[in-house]
Amino acid sequence: MSKTTQEPLRYDFKAIEAKWQQHWQETKSYKVSEDTDQEKYYLLEMFPYPSGRIHMGHVRNYSIGDVIARYKRMRGFNVLHPMGWDAFGLPAENAALKHGVHPAQWTYENISYMREQLKAMGLSYDWDREIATCHPEYYRWEQQVFLQLLEKGLVYRKKTTVNWCDDCATVLAREQVIDGCCWRCDQQVIPKNMYGWFLKITDYADELLDDLEQLGGWPEKVVTMQRNWIGRSQGLACDFQVEGEDEKITIFTTRPDTIYGVTFMSLAVEHPLVASLIAGTEHEQPVCQFIEETLVEKQRMAMDQEPEKHGVFTGKYCINPFNGDRVPIYVANFVLIEYGTGAVMAVPAHDQRDFDFSRKYDLPVRPVVQPEEKIDGNSMEEAWEGDGILADSAEFSGLTSAEAKKAIIDHAEQKGFGKPHITYRLRDWGISRQRYWGTPIPVIHCDACGAVPVPEDQLPVLLPGSQPPYGSHSPLHQQEAFYTVTCPQCGQAAKRETDTMDTFMESSWYFGRYTSPRADAPIDTEAAKYWLAVDQYIGGVEHAILHLLYARFFTKLLRDLGYLSIDEPFNNLLTQGMVIKDGAKMSKSKGNVVDPHGLITQYGADTVRLFSLFAAPPERDLEWNAQGVEGSFRFLNRVFRLIHSQKENCFAASTEETGGTVSIQVDKLSQIDRQLHRKTHQTIQRVTGSIETNFHFNTAISGVMELVNQITAATGDGAKQPVGQAVLREALQTVLVLLFPMVPHFCQELWELTGHNEPLDHHQWPEHDPEAIKEDELTIVVQVNGKVRARLQVVADIGEEDIKQKALADERVTSFIGEKAVKKIIVVKGKLVNIVI
Repeated sequence: MSKTTQEPLRYDFKAIEAKWQQHWQETKSYKVSEDTDQEKYYLLEMFPYPSGRIHMGHVRNYSIGDVIARYKRMRGFNVLHPMGWDAFGLPAENAALKHGVHPAQWTYENISYMREQLKAMGLSYDWDREIATCHPEYYRWEQQVFLQLLEKGLVYRKKTTVNWCDDCATVLAREQVIDGCCWRCDQQVIPKNMYGWFLKITDYADELLDDLEQLGGWPEKVVTMQRNWIGRSQGLACDFQVEGEDEKITIFTTRPDTIYGVTFMSLAVEHPLVASLIAGTEHEQPVCQFIEETLVEKQRMAMDQEPEKHGVFTGKYCINPFNGDRVPIYVANFVLIEYGTGAVMAVPAHDQRDFDFSRKYDLPVRPVVQPEEKIDGNSMEEAWEGDGILADSAEFSGLTSAEAKKAIIDHAEQKGFGKPHITYRLRDWGISRQRYWGTPIPVIHCDACGAVPVPEDQLPVLLPGSQPPYGSHSPLHQQEAFYTVTCPQCGQAAKRETDTMDTFMESSWYFGRYTSPRADAPIDTEAAKYWLAVDQYIGGVEHAILHLLYARFFTKLLRDLGYLSIDEPFNNLLTQGMVIKDGAKMSKSKGNVVDPHGLITQYGADTVRLFSLFAAPPERDLEWNAQGVEGSFRFLNRVFRLIHSQKENCFAASTEETGGTVSIQVDKLSQIDRQLHRKTHQTIQRVTGSIETNFHFNTAISGVMELVNQITAATGDGAKQPVGQAVLREALQTVLVLLFPMVPHFCQELWELTGHNEPLDHHQWPEHDPEAIKEDELTIVVQVNGKVRARLQVVADIGEEDIKQKALADERVTSFIGEKAVKKIIVVKGKLVNIVI
C-alpha cells in the first residue's frame, strides 16, 4: 500500500471520542424499556451533587459502573443505567449566595456543564431518564408521599432539642453530626429547642435490623455499621420510686442479673425529671451549671467517644424495688438521653464505666455476680463484666446469669414494677431544615385547625422565585408572600410551613423514580416491578449510615404505600475506595486535586478510564500516579498500532459475509498457533472471572496486556514462523471485545476499522473453550521429604504411574534418595510429586 493511502498510525483520541459520543447520542444506543422476554440488570452509581465540575472520584466511580453496564449488555441483559442530580441542599445555596446568583440558576448551569463532562467520558447512560431532585416534577411526588405518610401517622411534628449549626443556620440530623461538628462546614454544633418534623424510622427498626440478613451482596463492614447504628437491645424496664415523691425513674438494663448490686442512679443531663428533683434546693445551682457545661462538651465530642466521667449529686434518692435499698440519684455526663430511658441503674462491680465513677465519688461497690474466682468489692481494681453465679441476690442467689435474667424479669412483671423490654439506639429521623433550597414541606398551620395538609390538587408547593426570572431565595420564614395563606379547611388566615426537607429525602427514593421518571405518580408500579431491586449499586462507604439506611427505610415506606413490591432496594453494593494523592484524599482544601478535564483533554477519556480501572481494585484506595496515566496512554497507542499493522492481512475475512466469526480447527494448529489460541482463551477465562467474581478490572486489564504481548511476539520480526490468520484474527478481535467495556471509543473505532458492521455493544461476550486452555506440557515440582529437588516437563495428560517413574528416574532426585528406601510417593495431579524416604 502506498504512503498516500496508508491509514495514519497516530491515535487521534479527540476525533475518535467525539465521533462515537455523537453516534451514541444520536442513535440513543443506551435507551431501554421494560422487556419481559429479556433478563433485566439495573446498574446504578450514586448520583452526584452538581458542584460544577466532575472530580477524579466521579471518574473512578462512574468508570467502574460503566464497565459493568457494558459488560452486562454484552452478556445479553436488558441494562438500565440511569443518571441524575442530587440537586437540592445547602452547598448550592451557599455557593449561589457567594456568587450573587439564585440557587436554581447556579444548580441548572452546573448540571448542564457536568452533563457534558460525563458524556465526554463515554458513559453509557439512558439520558432520557435523567432527573434533577430540585425540579418540581420530582419533588412534587415527594410532597405527595410525605402527605400519605402523614395520613398514616408515620410523620409527626414535635418540639425537641435539636443539633443546630449556626454557620449553616439549620438543624442537622443526628447522623450528620461528625465529631461534634457539622458534616458540611465542620463548625461546632450546639443544642437548640425548636419544633421540627420527624419520620418514624423507629417503627421499622426491627425490620431494618432483621432484613440485614438479606444483604449478602453488601460488604460486611457496612452491614455491621448499620446493625450497630440501629442497636437493638433486650432486657428489663423497671421503675425506681423517687423517695418521698410521686415520681418514678424508669430504667432499662440488659443485665437484670446485676440489679441487686445497684449503688447509685445516673440520669442524663437532658432527663425531664432533673428539673423537678433539684427545684428550690441547695443542689439546683451546681446541677444547672454542670448540665450547661456537659451539653457544650457533648457537642464537641464524637458520638462514639467516651468522655471523662463526671457527675453531680441531686440531693435525692430512689428506692430499688427488688431490695428496698435507698439509692442516691446523680446527674452524669456519660448517660445518653437517646439510649434507653436516659436513666441508668449504676452497678459499679459489673460495669467499668460505673466502677470508674464510683471510685471518683467514693460510692459503694457491691459484687452480686461471681466468676469462678470470687471477687470482693473492697479489693476490686476493675469491674467484672462477665457472667457468673449470682450472690447476695435474695432468692436468685445461686442461679447462673442466664437463668437469673429470665427469673428476675418474670419476678418484676409479677410484682408490677417491671417488664421485658426492647430498646434501640436508632432515633426518629428529623427532616426539618431552615433554609431555602430544598423541598417545601406541604403543611399549613391554622390556629383553629392545627397542622393541615396541603390538598393534593395544590401540589407541588413551589419554592418561591425558583422559576426564571429568578426571585428572592431568602429562607422561607423570611418570605411573607410565601407563608401567608388561608386554611384549606376553614378559610381563616393561616401560615404555610417554612421548613424544607432534609436533602436525604430526595436521595432516599430516586432509584425508584428512575424506573418511570415521567410517570404521573411517584413511581409506576409495573415499571418498578420489572426493574427493582437495583442489581448493583456503587458508591462510597461514607454513605453507610446516612444515605443507605434512609434508602432502605424509604423502600419499606413506599412498599407499604403500594408503590413498590420489594423489601430492600439494593441487592449488591460495591463501596469503591477513594482517590489519594500525596498521602491524602483529593480535595480542594488540601490543594491536591487533579482536574480530570485537563487529563481528558491531554490523553483522552479512554486513557483516563483505563488508568482509574487499572491502578487498583475498586474497593481499595487509588493512589494517584501521573506515570500510570502515561503508561495507560502508551498501551492504547501500542494496541492501536498493532491493529493497524495487521489490518490488511488479518482481517480480510472479517466481512459482512462471515460476520466476523472465526473458525479454527485446533487439531491442525501449529505449535505457535496453538500457543496463541490457548492464550486467547485463557485471557477470556481470566477477564470474565475477574469481572464476575469481584470486579477486579485491574487483573482483567493485566490479562489483556499479556495477550497483547504474546500477539506482538508472534507477529514481530523475531517470530520464528508466521502465525495463522484465523488464530491471529481471533486473538486481535478478542483484545478489542474484552477491552471494550473499559475503553469503548477506542475499541469501537478499531472494530469498525477492521470490517465489523455490528456495534460492540451488541456483540456477544466470548466464552472460553475449556479444551483450548489446557496446556500441552506441565511443569511438575518433585520433592524429597517435602523439599524441592527437581522440576519435570511432562505432557499435560500424563498418568500417575508414569509421572512416578519419571520422578524416580531423574538424576537430581536419585542423588538425594541414594540407598534409602522409598516409603511412599504422593502425587498432586498437575502440580507436584513428593517422595517420602
